[in-house]
Amino acid sequence: MGYRVKAEVMDAEAMDRALTRIAHEILEANKGAGTIGLVGIMTRGADMARRLAERIERIEGTPVPVGSLDISFYRDDVATHLSPEVHATDIPFDVESRAVVLTDDVLYTGRTIRAAMDAIMDYGRPSAIQLAVLVDRGHRELPIRADYVGKNVPTARTERVKVLLAEHDGKDGAVILEDDGKGE
Repeated sequence: MGYRVKAEVMDAEAMDRALTRIAHEILEANKGAGTIGLVGIMTRGADMARRLAERIERIEGTPVPVGSLDISFYRDDVATHLSPEVHATDIPFDVESRAVVLTDDVLYTGRTIRAAMDAIMDYGRPSAIQLAVLVDRGHRELPIRADYVGKNVPTARTERVKVLLAEHDGKDGAVILEDDGKGE
């Protein structure tokens, strides 16, 4: 199935504002940066975690540890993917007794986040796991809710949300994609 852009829901400026707001909300909820660590879900969530860490350091003056997490083998549908794209997990800090803020680009069914929480627990027992997402598109299948949301975007199940990041796409933004009607 092919997709075409139905609507732009965030441009670069809106994304920048959302990330700055999320950084402030994380600091407020955790009473500063001293006890948090950011862990981004590969790949776009990891880029988002780095961007949030930069903002938090600018605001607070305290560097925040950042890691990246590959959940390929924690997914409940791993058996249906013949050759999942595997990335390295890199969490260069102790998660034990730290508030871990998981970051991802889009929250949909909640299954990715469930897998990420399972993976984090293999590294230790954080004092809390919080979730920051750029876009929440609804349609949850599991009881998972983001603590920090850049934008809520109602979608149909047949649509997709794509977050564009300069690191991968040459520009920042978020779009809703719909079936282009051409089949495969």
